[in-house]
Amino acid sequence: MSERGDNWRATLEAAVAPLLERQGYELVLLELVPRSQVLRLFVDHPDGVTLDDCTGVSRVVSDMLDAEGYSDRFRGRFTLEVSSPGLDRPLVKPAHFQRFVGQKARLVTKLPQAGRRNFQGVLVAADAAEVRLEIDGQAFVLRYEQIANARLVPEFSSGAVRP
Repeated sequence: MSERGDNWRATLEAAVAPLLERQGYELVLLELVPRSQVLRLFVDHPDGVTLDDCTGVSRVVSDMLDAEGYSDRFRGRFTLEVSSPGLDRPLVKPAHFQRFVGQKARLVTKLPQAGRRNFQGVLVAADAAEVRLEIDGQAFVLRYEQIANARLVPEFSSGAVRP
């Protein structure tokens, strides 16, 4: 990739997200992996995401990247990967946290908060600015800008999986 960093990722997100929304999908997360020349998209749909969905999204996004010249910004060949968010789906936007209040999540902060960087507990509240996580009866409030990474923790019980 010839351009690096959040600006390049933000540029791609701004191009890809509306395209996917017109197709009925949400762009959950776009990742650029420079070392392996991978552009990875996690997409969601109200009815779930199938292999056929991933194939269709891949074609549409690939065509757009080629037509709009984004492919030319990669040095050499790159791989486009399209996937569902999975059971351990990433939580990226405030709406994601709000949607999964009551679920268990794992968060890693950029810098230590309350003497730690790793938090795993139940999302008890989320608004536009922060998320509240309960761990063993203790509440932790983290602002979104403090969070480096967040994912749901799937819970398995009596043969069923709950994201």
